[in-house]
Amino acid sequence: MPILRKQNSIQIKIKNNKGKSYMNMSKETQEKIQRLQLIEQNLQAVSVQKQQVQTQLFEIESALNEIETTKTAYKIIGNIMIKTEKEKLKKELEEKKELAELKLKTIEKQENQIKEKAKKIQEEVLKAK
Repeated sequence: MPILRKQNSIQIKIKNNKGKSYMNMSKETQEKIQRLQLIEQNLQAVSVQKQQVQTQLFEIESALNEIETTKTAYKIIGNIMIKTEKEKLKKELEEKKELAELKLKTIEKQENQIKEKAKKIQEEVLKAK
């Protein structure tokens, strides 16, 4: 469940259980909910980055598989396609793949840290009700 949905359910629970509305919550609780919203936006941005890197990895892996089945290799530079050495291109693709995998690990680590931060704040908000 996305953080914002949890946050909205937190607001509803607080209102229903305590008879308080969002405006009547403590300033600290309101600030925590606002932080949750910012964290959700940050998490969405990280998810987009992750998807982009995963797509890039898929394309690199497809190119590596394709290069194994062909005798002649070409590389696109700008708007032109240039014939290149198969092994040289394969090495370049493997290096790109390695960098993309490292980037993906970094993004996943960042994503997990953001989720943990959100979870902690959600628990604090629930305790505050």
